[in-house]
Amino acid sequence: MKTNPILDEIRQTIPPEMKLRMEISVAIANRIYDILHEKGLSQKDFARMMGKTETEVSRWLSGTHNMTMATICKISSVLGEDIICVKPRVKVKIPERRIS
Repeated sequence: MKTNPILDEIRQTIPPEMKLRMEISVAIANRIYDILHEKGLSQKDFARMMGKTETEVSRWLSGTHNMTMATICKISSVLGEDIICVKPRVKVKIPERRIS
């Protein structure tokens, strides 16, 4: 596949945290889209359930919108599905220290 050298150069200047943010945003949008598809819901249905406009939902599903945790939690609650999954933190047993 032929690539554009100018775009390749621009891509290399994007900081790693920005690339990760874009990947996560797209993954969240894809997760929401998949849930809607599994439940047979349209964007219009989803917008109505969320009390939002179709335009706003369309922005969410584009993968470019920076959603707040509150929005992600509301989406999860309304759809009855996890939108994001965070690996549980491993509890480390710390030995007790005696104070003398």
